[in-house]
Amino acid sequence: MPYQNLREEEIKNKFASDYFAGFDTTKIIGNVDFCITNQTQSLLWAEAKKGKSNIYHSFVQLILTIGKAKTFDKESPPPFLGAFDGYQIAFLPYSDIQEFFYTNDFNWNVTPSNYDTKEFKLLLDKVKDILQTNSLIFGFDDDHDAILDFIKINFVAGNLGISKIQIDKNNFLTIYNKWAKEVKPTIIAPWELAKKSGIIDADFYLADILSSNNQSLKDSLYVLLKDDHYELDKKLDEMGFFTSRRTNFNDNQKAHQQFWNKYQRPPRQEYWDYITSRRDMLVPQDVRERKGSFFTPSVWVEKSQQYLTAVLGEDWQDDYYIWDCAAGTGNLLAGLTNKYKIFASTLDTQDVDVMRDRIQNGTNLLADHCFQFDFLNDSFDDPKVPKALQEILNNPIKRQKLAIYINPPYAEHVSYGIKDKAGVAINTKVYAEFKDLVGMAGRELFVQFFLRIYKHISGSHIASFSTFKHIQGSNFTKFREYFYAEFKRGFIVPADSFDNVKGKFPIGFMIWNTAINQPIKRLECDVFNSKNKPLGIKTFIPPNKNELIIDWLRGFYDKKSERIAYLRLLGTDMQTNTQIFLTSQPSANDFLQHTLTNITKKNIIPVAIYLAVRHVFKATWLNDRDQFLFPNDDWKTDTEFQNNCLVYTLFHGQNKITSNSGTNHWIPFLPQEVDAKLDFDSHFMTDFMRGKLGTSSGWDRSPNDDAFFENEKISDFIPSSSLQFSLPAQAVFEVARGLYTYYHSQENVNVNASLYDIKEYFQGRNPTGRMNGKSDDNKYNAFIDNLKNSLELLEKQIQPKVYKYGFLK
Repeated sequence: MPYQNLREEEIKNKFASDYFAGFDTTKIIGNVDFCITNQTQSLLWAEAKKGKSNIYHSFVQLILTIGKAKTFDKESPPPFLGAFDGYQIAFLPYSDIQEFFYTNDFNWNVTPSNYDTKEFKLLLDKVKDILQTNSLIFGFDDDHDAILDFIKINFVAGNLGISKIQIDKNNFLTIYNKWAKEVKPTIIAPWELAKKSGIIDADFYLADILSSNNQSLKDSLYVLLKDDHYELDKKLDEMGFFTSRRTNFNDNQKAHQQFWNKYQRPPRQEYWDYITSRRDMLVPQDVRERKGSFFTPSVWVEKSQQYLTAVLGEDWQDDYYIWDCAAGTGNLLAGLTNKYKIFASTLDTQDVDVMRDRIQNGTNLLADHCFQFDFLNDSFDDPKVPKALQEILNNPIKRQKLAIYINPPYAEHVSYGIKDKAGVAINTKVYAEFKDLVGMAGRELFVQFFLRIYKHISGSHIASFSTFKHIQGSNFTKFREYFYAEFKRGFIVPADSFDNVKGKFPIGFMIWNTAINQPIKRLECDVFNSKNKPLGIKTFIPPNKNELIIDWLRGFYDKKSERIAYLRLLGTDMQTNTQIFLTSQPSANDFLQHTLTNITKKNIIPVAIYLAVRHVFKATWLNDRDQFLFPNDDWKTDTEFQNNCLVYTLFHGQNKITSNSGTNHWIPFLPQEVDAKLDFDSHFMTDFMRGKLGTSSGWDRSPNDDAFFENEKISDFIPSSSLQFSLPAQAVFEVARGLYTYYHSQENVNVNASLYDIKEYFQGRNPTGRMNGKSDDNKYNAFIDNLKNSLELLEKQIQPKVYKYGFLK
């Protein structure tokens, strides 16, 4: 909770309120800036500054202030001195500098705040090493919880020492993130080159955290802390002597010392195995994408094994061989009993070392069955593959008793305009082998695992965690045409219940039998929330080629008629709905990427249906990848549905039409209906709804005008009589009419304003250019709230029709 822009007195008050609410912060002790006391003693004397200060200079000023007044003779000194400003707070045990107050040959009669005196500089020189080595510095932005923890365990009556923050399995990742910012930059290491050799900063962090007195306690770690340097790559040379490489710090280990002043090392021994096994959590994002380091929570490990038991039988662990070929540190195999039938391989040698180290601590695996192997590149004949596993892979009968049990990486080569994610998926031999067969689907790493298993370990079972792209994705049609396997059973859970995954989408565990050729037509999976509570069953029906909503909309593209706006569109699944809106001012990138289509009088109804269908359901983690589909023809005769969609589109927040970019054709009222001060430049929308643009009674469906639309045998959807609106649609109109009337009652308004313009008028924009979420005008806010509520009622009228007409299944 930073205080960058506050005055010094405000900082002291807010700091006291935020961190020392249970203490007395009102006592004034000598000339000390800030004091914390309880009923029996002082706990903190501190120097306060505004803005950004030199924390060591503040400490020296505090020491001079105390020494000049001999405050320690009048008051019992506290266990801590402190210095803070708008950004950070530093604590220092009083005992560390106590002896300086009794120096006889020092002139204390100087102005403490004058940093230019020789006394100030002399004292700074004397105490600087102590300050750098022993002070505990916390940033208000990054260390809010750590400050509270430190105060909780140290600011107690009678405390004369310092209690550091304990490290456990709940906070070691948070501490790593801080370590990466404060300590990693001071380690002399070519990180990008090291990463290519499998050495990452997490190995240095583990060397630090599992150490005492700057000596790593586990020789099996890939990197070891040795006093003032690190040693790594320890091995025997040709003469039988141990050799290793070493690296040092670029600041004489000062940042390292200051950082670990705050934390108690090592953590309790009961956490050691857990922390080393969670090295995958500490892997950089680009490496995680390649390795797929998404640690499977124990609750889903246990559930996946329950599903394997249900599919393969009670004795499956004795009847089947198990190979986790994306094992990481082996957590997916926890709970399995027959170690003689389990194999575990991973991309990283260090992860193999972790697994073997865990075996020594009781993990139920065989060291010889844990091996380094690049599943997407290495040959099954590679000597690294255990002979027992090779025999299974080369025997079609034994392969039928092999379960490939994995949580593979989910990374893809291209994602939303990012042209290359370090070649994460296209530089593999599997991609090269299958790219022509499955097209874009081959860019997904987990799909590459499926493809190699399907072709080269045919007959085996695949028991895998994955996203549902291969089931639902529009780019995965070729994959589904190639991958024919029997779906046995599966379940779905939220993605963010996995570590290192933040997105709101489903992750499934699905069991496939590749010995049976069966197309993917319909799947039913059990659904569980993040608390493992059952939520029912989710059905998946994969879309076929040319069966998506975009294929339907293409039938109404109109390049000949006068454009009244643009429809901005992207994707065909629920997660891309936020990218669907109406606009009169597309970006240059929209034109470049062809994410636009014209809206004209001939296709306004289909466009309104498209926008309404895409927005009447809110995206959730469960429906996030659901595809919008090519509907059946029944929507064509449902005029109430069509008109509801039109009204929904007119007043929805994704209608971003503005009069600032040309004539606004989207005003849904006549000027006299909203008491406008002048006539509107365009009456298009009211004329359209009143049937004034039609050429005959009913719908104009002249067979001689088919050229406008590619797939439909009708020329346009222009009514020639007034549209009839449902009661919920009329309610929306009524609220909106009040909003427009209120706007036009203001002074100096834009008479041609759109709904978007009206919102901008009342809500304004913040310094970043984004429209504010609320207005200072309460009457306007009431109109907006009522409009939102009435639109939600209209949504309920539209939603059943979305399924009835097949836009969603």
